[in-house]
Amino acid sequence: MESDQVAMGVIAVTSAIVLFDGWKLYHANKLVPSLGKLPNGGFAWQSHFHQEFVRNITMLGSIVVMCAAPWFLLERSETSTYWVIIFDILLMIHACWLVIPKRYAITKHALWVDGFSVDWNRLWWSGYSGGSSITLQRKGWWRFAPLPLGGSEEDLTSAALRVDAIMVDEWETLTHLLDEEE
Repeated sequence: MESDQVAMGVIAVTSAIVLFDGWKLYHANKLVPSLGKLPNGGFAWQSHFHQEFVRNITMLGSIVVMCAAPWFLLERSETSTYWVIIFDILLMIHACWLVIPKRYAITKHALWVDGFSVDWNRLWWSGYSGGSSITLQRKGWWRFAPLPLGGSEEDLTSAALRVDAIMVDEWETLTHLLDEEE
């Protein structure tokens, strides 16, 4: 059946995404091996389950919609039920990846989030006024590619201080002030 071939393609792509994300998250602890203050003014922290839940609530909502939608089209598309079940299982695994605690780090040159390093010149932000997450935006994507950071309010305040310093090119001033504090 043609619909089953399309379903196999969807399952293959979804499997690749889920496995890649899981692999990146597994290796994230190696990329950010220590927490707290880092050399040269950097900072690393780890979130908790509830913080990641809040951080990714919109993505989790999207996953619920993606799980439900194929069931409405199942009969009309003549797709075998087991493909939809496999698809839903893969999406649930991906949902688990979204809520597991994660490690973040900020250095002068990059932001480490979800197992990836993102150069600062690829990001912009409009500040942090407290709360349960910091949201940066990827340049060139307007509001379609938010990059939220989770963590405690204390960790996010320390992170926001560093992001501010990077965005206004005052990293050296910040590291000097942090060194004086110690």
